[in-house]
Amino acid sequence: MMTIPVTILTGFLGSGKSTLLNRLLRHPAMGETAVVINEFGEVGLDHLLVRQVDEDIVLLNAGCLCCTVRGDMVTALHDLFLKRVRGDVPEFQRLAIETTGLADPAPIIHTLMTDPLIGGRFRLDGVVTVIDAVNGEKELDEHIEAVKQAAVADRLVLSKTDLVEDSAALKARLKALNPAAIVLEAIEGDIHPDALLDCGLFSSSGKAPDVAQWLRDEAYRDRDEQHHGHGHHHDHDHHDHDHGHDHHHDHHPHDVNRHDARISSFCLTFDEPLDWELFVSALEMLISSKGEDLLRIKGILDVIGQDRPIAVHGVQHVFHPPVPLPAWPAGEPKTSKLVFITRDLDRATVEGLLRAALGGQEVLLD
Repeated sequence: MMTIPVTILTGFLGSGKSTLLNRLLRHPAMGETAVVINEFGEVGLDHLLVRQVDEDIVLLNAGCLCCTVRGDMVTALHDLFLKRVRGDVPEFQRLAIETTGLADPAPIIHTLMTDPLIGGRFRLDGVVTVIDAVNGEKELDEHIEAVKQAAVADRLVLSKTDLVEDSAALKARLKALNPAAIVLEAIEGDIHPDALLDCGLFSSSGKAPDVAQWLRDEAYRDRDEQHHGHGHHHDHDHHDHDHGHDHHHDHHPHDVNRHDARISSFCLTFDEPLDWELFVSALEMLISSKGEDLLRIKGILDVIGQDRPIAVHGVQHVFHPPVPLPAWPAGEPKTSKLVFITRDLDRATVEGLLRAALGGQEVLLD
C-alpha cells in the first residue's frame, strides 16, 4: 500500500508560514492535499472555503482540505485518515502539517516514525522551514527553537527579502548551520509547490528515489574544504558568523547568545561493507548516550550480504525502520554515508563512539 507523503512546514513566529501556505493552497499542484494546522492564523482562508465538513475541517476550492488541531496531533491524524477511508473527506494524496512558531519539529517527526497506524499510512517527505529575512539573524541569536527548525530542514525558504537590502549574511549563516538544505526565496509567499514537494527519500511520482538529492553529503564535504582547505577538519562550531552585527558574539560552542554555534553537521563515510548487527548496536549505544542531541540522522548503507543499499533515517531517540532501495544511485560508489545534525555533540565524539561499537572499523571524514 502506498503511503501518503507528509511535508512539515515550520518557522519561527511571524516568519510568514501562513502567507506561504495560503499561496500554496491556491496552486493546482496542491490539489488533493490535506493541511493540518494548529489554528487558521492571521491570514484568513475564508475566501477559499467551499463547505464546512465539521467543526475542525473545511474543504477548499482547489481540491484541498484544511483541519485545525486543538488537541493531540496523533488523534487528529488518526481521525483525518479515518474520515478519508469513510469518504467523509476527499481521498487526499498528500499531507502538509503547519507547526506553531515555537514548535520543535522533532515530536511530529517522532509521531510519523513510531505510531503504528500513522507510520503505516503516512511517511515524511521533508521539512520546510520559513526564515524571516528581516528578523532571522536576531531570532537565531535569541531562540534555540529557531535554530533547530533551520538545522533539520530539507528546504529553507527566506521570506520578506524585498524588505531588506541584502540577505547574503543570513544566507551564509544558514548555509553554515545546514549545508545540505536548499535555500529558496518567496516574496509574499510566492513559490511553486514543486520547489518544496518530493524533497525526501521517496518520490510520490513513482520515480526512483533520488538518494543523492536526499542525502546531499557533498554539501558537507564542500563546506569543510571551503572553510578549512585540503579536507582537514576543524570544529565548524567556531566559524565566524558575526556578519557585521553591532555587538560582538563570543563564538564558543556554549555561548548562549549564539545558539547555532551549538549545532554541528557532518558526514561520516565507511568504505568497507558494514555488519548490520554491529551497526545497529553502534546506533543504539549512540542513541542511549546522546539521543537528545541527535537532531537528525540520515544515511545510505552498504551492508554485508545485501546487494541493495539500505536507507536509514532518525530523529533524536527514534529511528524509522530501515528501507531497502531498488539500486545504488548511478555513478555513486557503494560507500556507506551517514549525515549527522547534532547539538552540543561534535564529530570526534560521534566518530569515537561509532568506531568503538564497530570494533575499530575505519571511519572516513568527508
